[in-house]
Amino acid sequence: MTVDYTKVHLKFKLDNLSYNHKNLMEVAYSYVKEGLPYQQALGDFLLDWLDNKPYIFVKTSGSTGKPKHLKIDKQAMVNSALATGDFFNLKPGDKVLHCLPANFIAGKMMIVRAIILGLELDMVEPSALPRIDYDKDYAFCAFTPMQLKNFAKYLENIKTVIVGGGRVSQAIINLIKDKKPNIYETYGMTETVSHIAIKKLNNFSDNDDKAYFSTLPDITLSQDDRGCLIIDAPKLSKVQIVTNDIVDLQSGTQFKWLGRYDNVVNSGGVKLFPEQIEMKLRDKINSEFFIASKPDDTLGEKLILVIESNKNQIDTSIFNVLDKFEKPKAIYNVSKFAQTSSGKIHRKKTLEQLN
Repeated sequence: MTVDYTKVHLKFKLDNLSYNHKNLMEVAYSYVKEGLPYQQALGDFLLDWLDNKPYIFVKTSGSTGKPKHLKIDKQAMVNSALATGDFFNLKPGDKVLHCLPANFIAGKMMIVRAIILGLELDMVEPSALPRIDYDKDYAFCAFTPMQLKNFAKYLENIKTVIVGGGRVSQAIINLIKDKKPNIYETYGMTETVSHIAIKKLNNFSDNDDKAYFSTLPDITLSQDDRGCLIIDAPKLSKVQIVTNDIVDLQSGTQFKWLGRYDNVVNSGGVKLFPEQIEMKLRDKINSEFFIASKPDDTLGEKLILVIESNKNQIDTSIFNVLDKFEKPKAIYNVSKFAQTSSGKIHRKKTLEQLN
């Protein structure tokens, strides 16, 4: 039986109150008119979700280009919610915590999951350290990496955590390795209607592969001639999704993420993946930073390290963890990194600030 996007599950609750379609529309109007900014974003989405159109427009983060609005079928969002519910065994009446902005796909999908699966959704203001009721138990929550890092010591009352919106550093993995919840890194984008693959980060069994993402059901993978991931997810998209993510494809359902095709550096004929280098340095540098390149007469491109700082205080001995060709040839300081509308580092605009 197909679950209809027009239905509100009988067990759905928002902040401990039950709603049907009609009174959920009413509370959405009140949020838009009188709510705090995060509640206004919730209200705007609810009005879009509950209208008569079979689609909504979702804004991309703009982390790899200009933000744009994508037309997403509501039924695809329902299918995504069902897949997540099945995989994580979410049941009607389960309590879930929502602390992401409702402006973007990850936050929207938390709301859709609750409406479709009949979950009891506690909505709190998004922040680096969300303020929650620590006496409540939750079956499920989604965090950004920064939230997970700050929330690590308060995880005991959450059964399952997913984290997305950025790479999870080794420092964060070290913080959560002995924590009670099962914690998963997710892979996805607006075009895939949130995550299509997950990777476990703690509580490993003998069969868990620590390096590779595994897809959710009914999703298959391939690569193009650039080595970039192609996603075939018929329940989420009518067309194959060709990404700019270079991967090590283990099988049609497993892959290791290497980096963005846009960011690959060809230095003296050696292909370097900035994101992989950043992972090695994440525990060594306290400030925000990223790896990029500048034109070079000899190498074609030389590898550089860009740090959000007014002065260079880097001890180059930290580069000992890197392979020979991964070591930056120059270090640049930028007082304030440019950011996307979703708070991610905008590499291209930041690089334009360099002399």
